[in-house]
Amino acid sequence: MNSMQPLADRMRPRTLEEFAGQTHILGPGKPLRLAIEGDKLHSMVLWGAPGTGKTTLARMVAHYARAHFISLSAVMAGVKEVRAAVAEAQRQRAAGRATVLFIDEVHRFNKAQQDAFLPYIEDGTFVFIGATTENPSFELNNALLSRSRVYVLKPLSAADLRALIDRALADAERGLGGLNLEMPAELRDRLAQAADGDARRALNFLEIAADLAEPRDDGRRLVHDRLLDEVLAGGSVRRFDKGGEAFYDQISALHKAVRGSAPDAALYWLARMLDGGCDPRYIARRVVRMASEDIGNADPRALGLALDAWEVQERLGSPEGELALAQAVTYLACAPKSNAVYRAFGAAQADAREHGSLEVPLHLRNAPTRLMKSLDYGKGYRYAHDEPEGYAAGENYFPEPLRGRRYYHPVARGLEQKIAEKLAHLRALDARRREQADD
Repeated sequence: MNSMQPLADRMRPRTLEEFAGQTHILGPGKPLRLAIEGDKLHSMVLWGAPGTGKTTLARMVAHYARAHFISLSAVMAGVKEVRAAVAEAQRQRAAGRATVLFIDEVHRFNKAQQDAFLPYIEDGTFVFIGATTENPSFELNNALLSRSRVYVLKPLSAADLRALIDRALADAERGLGGLNLEMPAELRDRLAQAADGDARRALNFLEIAADLAEPRDDGRRLVHDRLLDEVLAGGSVRRFDKGGEAFYDQISALHKAVRGSAPDAALYWLARMLDGGCDPRYIARRVVRMASEDIGNADPRALGLALDAWEVQERLGSPEGELALAQAVTYLACAPKSNAVYRAFGAAQADAREHGSLEVPLHLRNAPTRLMKSLDYGKGYRYAHDEPEGYAAGENYFPEPLRGRRYYHPVARGLEQKIAEKLAHLRALDARRREQADD
């Protein structure tokens, strides 16, 4: 065993049976497993969180196919390295051997760099395997995606990680089996949970714990509670990539939980985002959006409370500001919901775009000068405060081609129920005015 080689690297699975998790694509009878076992190579993109086995799976594909394996990182590789890889693949092909070209973090290549692979994928110079933690739909070119099959690798379950930890502790050849380590079952479970779906993180934690294990009189070395606390301290931040897939998934979950009137779920996603390092000011801005988009006039207090929480966050910082955000999120989740303003504004925007620069009706224009009055600016305007009920029944406030348009349809919830009743009364006054005009 190479003592300088990290445990996570030593414990890489050598067979499909050893592969931890991913049974949805590697279980018996699954298409990818059948392709690997049947030596049917095809280009693919492996999409998943760190530590889910993307690099290991790429190596395994090449191993089962007895193909030459070339690995490049998009972080480090440039044109020179890519050309060298293509030349090597061409030499291997001339010798009758297939090549797997693996590009780690392929999303970091720009469009031109990604397009450079296309001719060699097309002519069979190599089988392309890209690994990414980002959504391929946004980060990879359509041309590359159309020539590759995307496989989603899921975070490992706690049970998968526990089995991996047990195997590493028992394996005397590649793992820690020769160190006489003693680690109670409940600590193994805790370590598996703290690794948060990441096999590499689990094995790295385990290796550190093994190095620090306390010697005992019987020659065994003990991993105890306090030691594990020290190992895990500061190292168990949950998955969260600012601006990445996890970021947008979690803010989407928070927004949908608020919209769905689920305060407990909303608090959970708020806590997850803050725990992962999200800027609370970003969350505050999104909470203000939720107040207008999903609650609106059903409870106008929601917008004020959201703005207050934002101000508290700006003035006091953490943790007081985060508590204010939690207050706002729970209030919004429990408030009556309406997207009537959101829909109405969208419809008005669509008309504004579609109908161009319609003229303001003359009776609605200001007439501060004699010339403008002579041109009938403001003529016939009815001052609402001088009208019965403070409402100029039958008045048109639209450009003429849009007369009678209705965008805002209040829902029968919260304050909007009262607003709907008021608008219905005003429209009845409009109808009465029209009847009188017809007579």
